[in-house]
Amino acid sequence: QVQLVESGGGLVQPGGSLTLSCTASGIIFRLYAMAWWRRAPGKQREFVAQIYSGGGTTYLDSVEGRFTISRDDAKNTMYLQMSSLKPEDTADYYCYVPQLATWGQGTQVTVSS
Repeated sequence: QVQLVESGGGLVQPGGSLTLSCTASGIIFRLYAMAWWRRAPGKQREFVAQIYSGGGTTYLDSVEGRFTISRDDAKNTMYLQMSSLKPEDTADYYCYVPQLATWGQGTQVTVSS
């Protein structure tokens, strides 16, 4: 059974930084692309970033240059380093395995002064 557990969310001021983690179990982690999605209050869930098994990455235009997705296959963990955070980045952030259509439970990020 695949399990995805996110952590690292919280309250941060505009311009601040935060790093999210997603640890997976029940899969051969290194074989799978992994992604971050988010859902802002009152909005639909949107793609944020993806990292492929080979390390290639893609980003939502509005976060490129501010967010960095990475993975540590030895730890079965994916990360999202977020910097220069803006109030519009406020959302629940979800870990996702596209090939398995499996979601984590989400972690809340609030950007506010």
